[in-house]
Amino acid sequence: MNSQTRPHHSADDGADHAADHSTDHGADDLLRNLGIPAWGTVYDLSSGWWRHMPTFDGYPRFEILTYSSPHGQRTSRRFPFDNPDENKVQFGYVSELMSGSLHTGTHIDALCHITCGENDEWHGGVSANDALGDYGAESGDASELAPIIGRGVLLDVPGALGLDVLPPHFAIGEQHLRQAAEAAEVTVQEGDIVLVRTGQMKYWPDIDLIRKHSNGSGVALDGAQWLVSQGARYVGADTMSFEVRPSTVPGNQLPVHLYLLQEQGIHIMEWVNCEGLAAGSVSSFLFVGLPLTIRGGTGSPLRPIAVA
Repeated sequence: MNSQTRPHHSADDGADHAADHSTDHGADDLLRNLGIPAWGTVYDLSSGWWRHMPTFDGYPRFEILTYSSPHGQRTSRRFPFDNPDENKVQFGYVSELMSGSLHTGTHIDALCHITCGENDEWHGGVSANDALGDYGAESGDASELAPIIGRGVLLDVPGALGLDVLPPHFAIGEQHLRQAAEAAEVTVQEGDIVLVRTGQMKYWPDIDLIRKHSNGSGVALDGAQWLVSQGARYVGADTMSFEVRPSTVPGNQLPVHLYLLQEQGIHIMEWVNCEGLAAGSVSSFLFVGLPLTIRGGTGSPLRPIAVA
């Protein structure tokens, strides 16, 4: 694992960086991980992004609109059409306005994304009442997300169980993750980036088929605890919520998010497309993911790749 950039907050911002679990493991680890690929095959693990793509119902829809165009510039006589003598070649440009949640498509959760308790505290005991302003979080935000470079591991749970896709609301526990690791002859090691496949993205982006065949399948609390015990530094899955829905823990709707993000400070990646890796029987690889360090953001879109 390698982290070569630090958070953009200054000391005066009051940001607590001690909770950052993307600690630099050194140049030796980085060079060793860069030597993982044996074939030079690159797998794009992202969902793609487009207008009104599937997303969680509690988030705004992803929107992209034309903001400026050659036609509009001509009509309004704006630059570069404000002075015809200086633009005889009729140069124009196109720009856009983009809006929506940072948790749209393949993304990574920042630590400020999840709170718990009457004081609405995220990881490190930071209260949203103290650290959330009009322009986003003042600490634990996406500006603190480091580059992710390290050994990736795929745990293909349906593959290990002889299935194409896990059935709806299937709870992936420690036993299933162990079975998937054994089937792939891979061991989760300290610092690994672990991806858990349910098979949902076999149907991507048809959200109706996903709901019909595999809705709500995901990692259960004991499965998440096992991943942490094995040393996983980052975790991800090919689902909207990473964890099984509905929750199997009474009185706790998202126990895995609370455990990983709020308690352990471990970042979660969602809608990570594992289909290519599974089809190629690739169980370990070089993982590269570069979050956008958006100040105040509760997460970041991510275009991760696996190199085998």
